[in-house]
Amino acid sequence: MISLFHTVLYQPIFNLFVWLYNVIPGHDVGLVILAITVLVRLALYPLTSSSIKSQRALQDLQPKMAAIKLEYANDKQKQTQAIMELYKNNKVNPLASCLPMLIQLPILIALYKVLQDGLHSKNLADSLYSFIANPGSINQISLGFLNMAESNKVLAVLAGIAQFFQAKTMMRKSPPAQAGEGAKDEAMMAMMNKQMLYLMPVMTVLIGFNLPGGLTLYWLFGTLLMVAQQLWLSKKYQAKDGIVEGELVK
Repeated sequence: MISLFHTVLYQPIFNLFVWLYNVIPGHDVGLVILAITVLVRLALYPLTSSSIKSQRALQDLQPKMAAIKLEYANDKQKQTQAIMELYKNNKVNPLASCLPMLIQLPILIALYKVLQDGLHSKNLADSLYSFIANPGSINQISLGFLNMAESNKVLAVLAGIAQFFQAKTMMRKSPPAQAGEGAKDEAMMAMMNKQMLYLMPVMTVLIGFNLPGGLTLYWLFGTLLMVAQQLWLSKKYQAKDGIVEGELVK
């Protein structure tokens, strides 16, 4: 498993990292990390778009789900069957929103290892493909003052703020009042999402305090790109449905 991880994820990302370092003017490692972030986001774009679409569809189905739970309040089996049928008829996969994060996690672990080795100029010769030039060493400093190998509290706080806005753009709406008791699960989910709105940014900041600045920069820029993608797709769907944009969360 370790060998597969090294061959499939670590080594390609490591070689991409070194190649970008060789070709980017000034050999600025911060720009290298930003470029890798864009490439990773482009690779994950179809999955993240599908995830955002699925989350939006789940929001739109909340009133119908509340009605089903009210109708079958005393029969959990029929309730579950009806909800599964609702998902099927509307071509919604409730698990789709988790897929991008599950895929990004091993990439994040590989990138952490790449930055750990690359920024300290370790194992350069051992992990490079034959057609990638060995720079000998990699300058850890970006823009003349940011050390990408050391933790950076400012970047960690900015990453937490970006995480807050990402959660804000995708927070589920509260269920309609007319849904009655059948909406209690949706209300609970909305409440949990509001709690996560503040919990996730705090966790991001705390974790960022202990990560190399390069990885925190990746997380910050990747989150900003994700926010931009969410807002763009939201406007696209609203224009398609003829919806005037209003408040996402009440």
